[in-house]
Amino acid sequence: MRRPIVAGNWKMHGSREENARLVAGLVDGIGHGGAEVIVFPPAVYVAEVVRLAAGSAVAVGGQNLCTEAVGAYTGETSGAMLRDVGASHVLVGHSERRTLYGESEATVAVKFVAAQAAGLVPVLCVGESLEEREAGVTETVVARQLDAVVALAGLGAFVQALVAYEPVWAIGTGRTASPDQAQAVHAFIRGYFSAGDATLGDQLRVLYGGSVKASNAAELFGMADVDGALVGGASLKADEFLRICDAAHSVGGRG
Repeated sequence: MRRPIVAGNWKMHGSREENARLVAGLVDGIGHGGAEVIVFPPAVYVAEVVRLAAGSAVAVGGQNLCTEAVGAYTGETSGAMLRDVGASHVLVGHSERRTLYGESEATVAVKFVAAQAAGLVPVLCVGESLEEREAGVTETVVARQLDAVVALAGLGAFVQALVAYEPVWAIGTGRTASPDQAQAVHAFIRGYFSAGDATLGDQLRVLYGGSVKASNAAELFGMADVDGALVGGASLKADEFLRICDAAHSVGGRG
């Protein structure tokens, strides 16, 4: 059974005071059943959020990691460092890293491997721009992004990984892929893996990311191949995020 996941990407938001208030609200409201819950605070807050969430059902991840394990890479954070302070997951290839910081598909693949080498579960983000969707090449773009990682890490590496489909045109824009649009790409991603390993394709959890909020979560989660969400702005409000978690709880496991 594929247990649903709700992941909150805080991006470059928060303070110690705000984080403490947010985590307290999540810990009080989530409980221990239903969906798996992960939050991704900025790197400087990971250790403290781990401490604040200790003993709860809330896991903590990093938003990024260095391709290298150690060395003269000023300003970078290694996977081992994230793991050392209690992180369990890390985002890899988020669209903002690809578009704002020029991360290539090759770099994303190396980061995926580095994450697993450090004992972290990578959340591989894939998705197309508005221009690519309008050109009808969504599946080509997503397949190319997956191919780069599979070529380096191997298909089997995805037994210990998550995939997040995030159409770039829907991130922070208020525009959301319709449930049918999301389902179509999620089904394509699942089929991509099923072609090489039917069991992996069935068990892989694929999250949707792109202006997810409480008002549209239930309909998105109702799609057969949508296993949860990578939530942006709505994850910064405990009550809103909890309502999204409730929508995921109601779906339960599938597969």
